[in-house]
Amino acid sequence: MKSLPLTALRALAAVYDSGGIRPAGRNLAVTHSAISRHLRELEALLNAPLFERRSGTNRLIFTTQGEVLAQASLAALNELDSAFNAAREARHGNTVSIATTPSFAVRWLLPRLSRLQASHPTIEASVIVDQALKSPSEQGADINIRMGVRPTGSGVVQHFADDQLYPVAQANWLSRSRANQRTTDLAKLPLLHDRDPHASWAHWKNKFGPANLDIRRGARFTSSDLVLRAAEQGLGVALARHRLAQDAIRSGSLSRLFESRSLSLPDAYWLIANEDSMRRHSVGAVVEWLHAEIEEDGELPAT
Repeated sequence: MKSLPLTALRALAAVYDSGGIRPAGRNLAVTHSAISRHLRELEALLNAPLFERRSGTNRLIFTTQGEVLAQASLAALNELDSAFNAAREARHGNTVSIATTPSFAVRWLLPRLSRLQASHPTIEASVIVDQALKSPSEQGADINIRMGVRPTGSGVVQHFADDQLYPVAQANWLSRSRANQRTTDLAKLPLLHDRDPHASWAHWKNKFGPANLDIRRGARFTSSDLVLRAAEQGLGVALARHRLAQDAIRSGSLSRLFESRSLSLPDAYWLIANEDSMRRHSVGAVVEWLHAEIEEDGELPAT
């Protein structure tokens, strides 16, 4: 640890993340000459170049060794930043941190946190969002809610909820598009795609069709929340998880298509708790509250 040139590695990570020496200097609030000096120090310590020197271009091109080190430095510093922030926010025993995906946090968890505050006024709940699948301890969290297959590794794993998929769109846009609730109409409508592999239009086509549905077309978004927001803006039809879309459907900002048809997603969500944290009363209370909220949502819509 003593031999690690942490300041220089931070400069390298900033260059890799920002794409250049000057923007890295701006991000770190230092001069670009200081960034260049740190890079030269690293090259001297490694006795190897970090960048390829090509005549006629000022563009930074990483060597293989430089890119590997830059990626590892950026990942490690991001992890350290998350852990530091989590530790800084852990003020007392009644603080409980919940880690989950951005979409689940925005669409399901955040709208319900006021009820947690009302039922447990002494508990302070913090939310950590991260797309990457990590254990609660890796994220500096007490509780982690994840989508997908049953997680492996350390921690107390509990089944949290099932789910189902169905198409949704903005009601006014749907009426203007003159779709008449036949599955064949999907072939005429713009599709919105989620990077969630469990919410792929390929699954819907395989089950319900239509055969001429071109799932290659349509805009693609990097999160389920963005897909639903795009649908709410009238940009097309999204294949939505019920748990994430239900509040928008209740409010009228989204409407469901083909109400008699849906795809089941058993074991869609898992709750993972840090074993040490579960010994705390406040964490156990939040786990119980989460299960109660899912039950409060009621049964999945009949299909």
